[in-house]
Amino acid sequence: MQGENPLPEAVIEKYAKTSGEICKDVFLLNKSGIMTTAHGLRIGCLGGIYNPGIYSSAESPPGFASPFFTTHTIERLLSNTLIKLTTQSKGHNYGSLAAIRNSASTSQLIDILITNDWPASIAQLTTTPLPAPELSSIGAPPLDDVIRKVKPRYHFAAGGGYPPKFWEREPFVWDDEQGRTSRFWFYAFSIAPSTPEAVPPARPANATKNPFTEVISRPLKRPLEASEGQNFIWGNVSQGAGKRTRTSIFSLFSNMPHQMGNRLLDISVVGVNQQSTLSTTVLNALSLQKDTSAKFATTPVLNAPIKPGHLVRDCPTRHAVGDTGGPNQRPSHGERGRRAPPKEIGPDECWFCLSNPNLAKHLIVSIGTECYVTLPKGQIIPTQSAADHGNIFTVPGGGHVLIIPIAHHPTFTTIPSDIAPPIIDETIKYKTALQALYAKHGAAPVFFEVGRLSAKGGHAHIQAIPVPVALQHKVEDTFLKEGRTQGIDFESDADGALDACAGGARSYFRVDLPDGRKLVHLMKDHVPFSIQFGRQVLVSLLNTPERFDWKSCVLPENEDKADVQAFKSAFAPFDPSL
Repeated sequence: MQGENPLPEAVIEKYAKTSGEICKDVFLLNKSGIMTTAHGLRIGCLGGIYNPGIYSSAESPPGFASPFFTTHTIERLLSNTLIKLTTQSKGHNYGSLAAIRNSASTSQLIDILITNDWPASIAQLTTTPLPAPELSSIGAPPLDDVIRKVKPRYHFAAGGGYPPKFWEREPFVWDDEQGRTSRFWFYAFSIAPSTPEAVPPARPANATKNPFTEVISRPLKRPLEASEGQNFIWGNVSQGAGKRTRTSIFSLFSNMPHQMGNRLLDISVVGVNQQSTLSTTVLNALSLQKDTSAKFATTPVLNAPIKPGHLVRDCPTRHAVGDTGGPNQRPSHGERGRRAPPKEIGPDECWFCLSNPNLAKHLIVSIGTECYVTLPKGQIIPTQSAADHGNIFTVPGGGHVLIIPIAHHPTFTTIPSDIAPPIIDETIKYKTALQALYAKHGAAPVFFEVGRLSAKGGHAHIQAIPVPVALQHKVEDTFLKEGRTQGIDFESDADGALDACAGGARSYFRVDLPDGRKLVHLMKDHVPFSIQFGRQVLVSLLNTPERFDWKSCVLPENEDKADVQAFKSAFAPFDPSL
């Protein structure tokens, strides 16, 4: 597992080529992921170190060339807790799709968690002395939320000061999980897989309160003597002589001097031994003023510019006002018509993240190591009660599917180069398998990707649509014709155009034609591009204009499930995950 340093390029290349085997009997764990042993033990890992300035600001998940983990790294870990990866499965495929679809809350629970960093709250509510005082403040706050969700039975953390020091904490119990017990950094242990039939364990005699569920508050300390000069939060603000006037924390924010608008408020809640009294007051006050207590419980580090309408929100929306930030304000004369930057889509809102509880899991047809395949809602091909176009309904279940990386990346070109190879390789395998399936049923594949970068983010995916073999020679001309009507031109050098998009440099639209050639359109700034363009072209080719709006094509869930079963049965001989 990665520690606090970037990995050498030779190690990264070896990892990409061998799926983790660095040398005989030595394997490098992924930066974040879950694996299930042959005995059923679920083991999670999170490599790298926490840096508050990088954690929320990174636009894409860092690979092994970076020593840090970010929100994207955490999202991938939590997404993978919803699926099973067994060490004995062929091709390291994920196991039970039923478990994914059912999405039981306990599906995120793991047996062992291995991290480099300590969680921020681990040193709270313990009577075991720390080997060094500074260990009370070295924790990574985002790990607290991970612990709350996966509730590991054992947690091993490599980092523990410089040099690292051993510390064994008393166990603590999760009352909402039938007394499930967690232990931190035990040097020797015995563990058996959890089963539904297992008798809940007895509460350990030395168990403490749970540091990740107990609310710890400290009284506000207000000195009565005069204070003048440099204020540690607001700057050079004179307090005057005598006692301070009692001031509501709300008025403290609403009456903050305008000239302090660009100063930074940096409040770190890293444990009871380091938590500032001001941070406690701010968090408590704001949770009363706004219904944001849940967010602060899972976002313990706040680092945001104080601006009008910005009452200490979480970092990813530090510049937002109105619906995603502070209260709406009447714009000044020079600001009329401006909009705040949109809030980035989180994994709980992303249509394609497996950690989204609203994901249509009943449509998933295959899950690999890095990608999964799903039928879309309202596929282009009419099926079931809508199947009145017999000439195009040739592939069982319709055949219109999406290939989606499990990790959250905006586009395929934004995936870091050191972790991209296995994702791209598995995507190609799925494309090849779909091509073989379609050919068996008299169809040819058209793949397209809308690689659009936006402030809201997004989740990369490729759409695969079968077209009758008799129409495959018309695909290119139809894209070119429809493109001309919308001012969409395609580059003469498709591969060179994709190279220009590497690292998220450009937004693009890509089509893989049935004969293997590519069409690439480079989107231009301030020129609109319809994300439905690919669908528009194909419904025109198939002469099914009524299928253009996917919302009008959505089927009842029982018909969706029938399509899923039909497609899975037909795809099974070609599925690279089986």
